[in-house]
Amino acid sequence: MTLTDIAPDAVAAKTDAPAVRVDGLVKRFGRGPLVLDGVSLEVSAGEFVCLLGASGCGKSTLLSLLAGLDRPTSGTVTVTGGRAGLMFQEPALLPWLTASRNVELALRLADGSARGARSWAARRERRAEALRLLAVVRLENAADKRPHELSGGMRQRVALARALAQRPRVLLMDEPFAALDAITRDVLHEELSRLWAETGVTVVFVTHNVREAVRLGERVLLMSSKPGRIVEEYVVDIDGERRIESPDVAALSIQITERLRAEIRRHA
Repeated sequence: MTLTDIAPDAVAAKTDAPAVRVDGLVKRFGRGPLVLDGVSLEVSAGEFVCLLGASGCGKSTLLSLLAGLDRPTSGTVTVTGGRAGLMFQEPALLPWLTASRNVELALRLADGSARGARSWAARRERRAEALRLLAVVRLENAADKRPHELSGGMRQRVALARALAQRPRVLLMDEPFAALDAITRDVLHEELSRLWAETGVTVVFVTHNVREAVRLGERVLLMSSKPGRIVEEYVVDIDGERRIESPDVAALSIQITERLRAEIRRHA
């Protein structure tokens, strides 16, 4: 089973029109210092882009602006299609609901609260859709478990299924694997790469882990701090399967790390 059977709206072939466009973005909170200063970027439809930078450089702020959770001080943010799914570092599942019910809630919100949402037929359809989404993230056997019964990696899989339930054209991910152990994180890297390859959904992935960025992204955009700006772009041109321990991944990671260190020293 592939996600294309479940969320066809999320499937987008690469085109010349960008899925995400940011022009001259400036963000300041109140009278405080600038958080983002003149950020401009484009992400093509179906592309996987990683935003990389030290803690406090404005990566999460930029993602919140892309998600429409906040407004820029100036500049423009455009997300084509108006549908963006958001996944955080913490899964933020409702603890009193099962895995399936957490996904069903997202489906109900995506469809709107009207249109027979309380009918038996609608509930049955949502249940079936939630089970299919959980199967996509390989959690069909955990549908009736509550979050406290799941491991950290399993909870993040449920959170991913919930994000996909929104049928996003763009998937925004804010350090979703940062709190996981190395092996679990590596497994979820494989799962995310598989889902992205199957669906062609556009992914903007925030991380401070250089190897994670090179392992996952087609492009890595390096941000400076205080205020946040895009200071370097790296195209990840690595043939074949990528793994954290791959020599090619390690080589590019070393190059990016040196540039990141220089930025951190410059703003220390």
